[in-house]
Amino acid sequence: SGRISGRDGANQIDFYSMPCEVAARFLILYGSQRGQAQSIAEEICQQAAEHGFTADINCLSNQHKYNLDSEIRPVVFVISTTGDGDPPDTAQKFVRKIKNKSLPHNHFSHLHYALLALGDTNYANFCNGGKTIDSRLQQLGAKHFYATGHADDGTGLEVVVDPWIEGLWDALKKTFSSMATSDQQDTDLSDCTQDDFHKNASGQEKYKSDLEVDLHLLKLSETDSQKGKAITSDSIDVETLSTVLVASLKQSVPLLSESALNVPALPASYLEVRLEQVSTEGETVPSDKDGYHEVSISKAVQLTQDDAVKTAISLELDISNLAYQPGDAFDILCPNRASEVEELLLRLDLQTQKNCAVQVNLLKNSTAKIPLHIPQNGSLQFILTWCLEIRSAPKKAFVRALADFTQNSSEKRRLLELCSKEGSADYNSFVRDANVCLLDLLRAFPSCLPPLSLLFEHLPKLQPRAYSAASSSLQHPGKVHFVFNVVEFPARPEHPARTGLCTGWLADHVSSILRPLGTVLASERLGTSAPPKVHVRPRPSGTFHLPADPSVPVVMVGPGTGVAPFIGFLQQREKEREANQEATFGETWLFFGCRHKDKDFLFREELERFAHNGTLSHLIVCFSRDEPDAAGTVNRPTYVQHNLSLHAKNVASILLKDKGSLYVCGDAKNMAKDVNDTLLEIIGNELQIDKLDAMKTVAGLREEKRYLQDIWS
Repeated sequence: SGRISGRDGANQIDFYSMPCEVAARFLILYGSQRGQAQSIAEEICQQAAEHGFTADINCLSNQHKYNLDSEIRPVVFVISTTGDGDPPDTAQKFVRKIKNKSLPHNHFSHLHYALLALGDTNYANFCNGGKTIDSRLQQLGAKHFYATGHADDGTGLEVVVDPWIEGLWDALKKTFSSMATSDQQDTDLSDCTQDDFHKNASGQEKYKSDLEVDLHLLKLSETDSQKGKAITSDSIDVETLSTVLVASLKQSVPLLSESALNVPALPASYLEVRLEQVSTEGETVPSDKDGYHEVSISKAVQLTQDDAVKTAISLELDISNLAYQPGDAFDILCPNRASEVEELLLRLDLQTQKNCAVQVNLLKNSTAKIPLHIPQNGSLQFILTWCLEIRSAPKKAFVRALADFTQNSSEKRRLLELCSKEGSADYNSFVRDANVCLLDLLRAFPSCLPPLSLLFEHLPKLQPRAYSAASSSLQHPGKVHFVFNVVEFPARPEHPARTGLCTGWLADHVSSILRPLGTVLASERLGTSAPPKVHVRPRPSGTFHLPADPSVPVVMVGPGTGVAPFIGFLQQREKEREANQEATFGETWLFFGCRHKDKDFLFREELERFAHNGTLSHLIVCFSRDEPDAAGTVNRPTYVQHNLSLHAKNVASILLKDKGSLYVCGDAKNMAKDVNDTLLEIIGNELQIDKLDAMKTVAGLREEKRYLQDIWS
């Protein structure tokens, strides 16, 4: 989440007069799962006044505050996607309402709307939450006044969101003009040509029909519209080519440093922050836990050898009053690193005021809202520790705002470059892809001294981290296990070496009770210190559970820590088989993979026990970095998808003939895509159909909830 940059200052829309103030009022509705859609919707609302509009904003869940059945104002939807391509929880009731089959086909014929869908191409069903609402509104007669945008979090939401918002104002202007000059409220705006939505080619932005930005417009090798000339190889001298090698977060190459810049408009400030000299010492965790429970960590075990590429740790939590099913997850509250909070306080010259109470108010005439995640009267240290994601990569709007609080002219210029269109490649390389955070920017640009209000306006909410349950309550009553890799970010020019925010904190948090792989837990805890505690909240899965009918066969694909939910599945199945020995249970297949058999074969003993006692029918394992065996096996399987191909007949039979289920858990960017591609090949070969028909068959499996994913990027 985080605020999204506004229009480019070079391309501002001139303020225009409207017949009356009411005529320029529109409605914004958002469906947000973890805050991104809400943040973007609030950004649109805030920018509206700058362009002569008045915007009302509501969450889709607040159905008592809006009524689309009679809404004649233009409506802007911002919709995220969650789960297996589902609309967010806050939009579920709205979706059920508009999917009512009794609604007439012209139910929304009066409605003019625009929709921005958020998704991630690393996951299946890209932007499907927004697409679901979009298609249903069209079926019910609603009309677009602006083309739908599909923003990809996998490449950076702002790549599509920024220009989509930029073009929205022109589209609204045309809409209101049409409404003001027409006696008919149901003017059909859906027949507007692409040129009505998109700007011309006179050096301004141009969009595809679905508002996805042509990426070549963001590359420095294209026409430099500000200078009015094309950049060619003839215009780049030897000195420039040699300088390219030293481009960095702090420094650009002449090609960029000598260019005129098209930078976003400076986001309007809307918060006033005051520090009261009232001690608030004693706060340790957020007072409003939103359903969180403080529980003890009773066991911590390192599952990998010390020389493994990654360190995997399993935790056991005491959750006597919390129910869950295998396949569910748990949200974990984690704080920002204390050392980073202290450094930020010192850098902002606020260390002596860290225990002061924070008062946050809106500036006069601001139409924005105080972010709900910032508590009133919390201490400054508390807010920076528990409420704001100080590790998040600053959005371009934030970089733009930081430039105005930078004294050194060369540092200011570089910040403006990083947030400009011309500097998009540098922003991607040195900020977004490098996992640079606010503190890294402040280290790189010493003369930048932003006010506290700027941080509160731009830093997103510190979100919990979700971890899949790696246990069954039938096997471990009152307990839940989960496993994680300690994420490591090696040192690079942009930032020092560090561990992942939550995984690094958890590893430190349990260091006093962490025991190496293979050691036996003593009957009593050594010492008298209290066990470490953590705040957790159950996160039930709607679909990622074992089939209700135990006779249905299942195929599980989970390399690395992706095996976690399947440990829970198999523990559950083991206990069910013990309790119902006469019942029929379907085959269970597990495709597991790791780097080295002797270093990071997670849950090896337990998996081999499942295979031995029949709970697991087939344990298929591969080791990607082990040397070939003495027999010199040729073309040995390296990754899980290779083993799937080797067992293609069995997999196809389970899915197509036996109506079984396929579960995939783990990395979205590589593994999940490769598994999906392999599944398409398996089905195509088995049914002797082309790739398009295979894709339709796989889509059918998803629709039937027989191809389920729990994946992350």
